[in-house]
Amino acid sequence: MKKNIEIRWHGRGGQGAKTAALLLADVAFNTGMHVQGFPEYGPERMGAPITAYNRIGQTPIRVHSNIYNPDFVVVVDETLLHAVDVTKGLKADGAIIINTEKTKEEIIPLLKGYEGRVYTIDARKVSMATLGKYFPNSPMLASIVKVAEIMDQDVFLEQMEASYKHKFAKKPEVIEGNMNALRMAFAEVK
Repeated sequence: MKKNIEIRWHGRGGQGAKTAALLLADVAFNTGMHVQGFPEYGPERMGAPITAYNRIGQTPIRVHSNIYNPDFVVVVDETLLHAVDVTKGLKADGAIIINTEKTKEEIIPLLKGYEGRVYTIDARKVSMATLGKYFPNSPMLASIVKVAEIMDQDVFLEQMEASYKHKFAKKPEVIEGNMNALRMAFAEVK
């Protein structure tokens, strides 16, 4: 990563977009980067659209506001493409990553004319294969790290394992599945 980047996450309450943004901030901070990770609160209820943000970079971050012109957008739930303008303000030289089983060609017409890079990943497939349940945040987290080139994949995996060991200290049985989800996501993002 050569510059400070801004990421906007779109998800629904309960899908882990806020958690993924905060985990990304923690991991980047632990590798010496300057970071911000924060949610935008609205009608905090299960299934309601939510937005979260990250600023990550090599230099101090002095801006403290929502992100209106992100370099990258992560869409955790593709149904939001019909309800929210997820490409609003997205820089043309940036990219959008969408959790979907559809092809990029099927998704592009839903992006309101956005002409930048479009990536897809079937986070449901990854999650079910590695965790046995649908938790899209780990696959989406690995996807943004890969697409935005935030850090080396091995460094990211090492930091995430340490974070999961702390977060899941009382449920260590879920660590391996989450680590496998991250690894599989790196290979599955298209």
